[in-house]
Amino acid sequence: MTMPSTKARVRTGLLAAALAATLTATVTATGTATAASGRLPDVRFMAHLNIAEGQRPENITLEPGGGADVTFAYSRQVARITPDGRARVLATLPAPPAGAVTPALTSPFLGGIVRSHDGTLYFLYATGTSELTGVWRLRPGGTPQRIAALPADGLPNGLALDGRTGLLYVADSVRGTIWRLPAAGGTPTRWATGPELRPAGFLGANGIKIHHGAAWVTNLDKGTVLRIPLTRLGGAGPVETRATGLVNIDDIDFTGAGDTLLAAVNKNNEVALVRPDGSHSIVLTGADGLENPTSLAVRGGTAYIASGAYFTGDDPNVLTAHVKRDK
Repeated sequence: MTMPSTKARVRTGLLAAALAATLTATVTATGTATAASGRLPDVRFMAHLNIAEGQRPENITLEPGGGADVTFAYSRQVARITPDGRARVLATLPAPPAGAVTPALTSPFLGGIVRSHDGTLYFLYATGTSELTGVWRLRPGGTPQRIAALPADGLPNGLALDGRTGLLYVADSVRGTIWRLPAAGGTPTRWATGPELRPAGFLGANGIKIHHGAAWVTNLDKGTVLRIPLTRLGGAGPVETRATGLVNIDDIDFTGAGDTLLAAVNKNNEVALVRPDGSHSIVLTGADGLENPTSLAVRGGTAYIASGAYFTGDDPNVLTAHVKRDK
């Protein structure tokens, strides 16, 4: 089956978006940027990536000055994208031995990435082997090192850093578990589990952010956004379901100090604005250039959205859009 041309897809997407805007009531939530259509304005491409070289961005974290660091899911690479759209590989992780099978995905998989204030990058690697699966670290100018092993039968996917405590949180999409460990490395502990985090056929707990004293986690199969409070002693409180109806949700980030967030809905080629009461509306679509968005990061009034083009197979990219900050 041949893929439709870019122009044809964009034209079709624009017609669909216009119809959706006509049928959808005006949104008045704090985080909405354009009240008339409910869509985010000032959408621009930051980078078009090379699909032939395996440049499919899975997760994104931001650099000072407008650059971004990404994991390329299946090429085992961490790369930096400059503000003018150039991609430079920072590290390539070792390949697993022949015959290794990564749970759920088969191929070796690079997942979540976060950046600490000193420029150190932390990221997740899943291979189906105990020798390589786990949390990895890349210091500026250094080489990648594994700082914590994770179960080979899991899929470490989403990663969050609590800057206040220096703890890393890992969402395991196959085991339905949130792991926790110090950023210095060591043995991870099982921080949270439960049916809300488990998969329902493919992948469960996926994206994760630390926000207002809680871990916010998505479940791809169940289409939910979950909030898990951090207790006074650092444990996990009861899991709260904060939004539903977002099947294929991947990553999230908050639009400001409040609880309004943006969600990347991967297979649907959408970004949704999710309000504190759980209601949500679509604010970006394939018409804007999304191609299976995998992750996003918000800084100031700008959202950076990475698309892996896993299903479209056309144009993996990173684009930016203006967001109204939720105070």
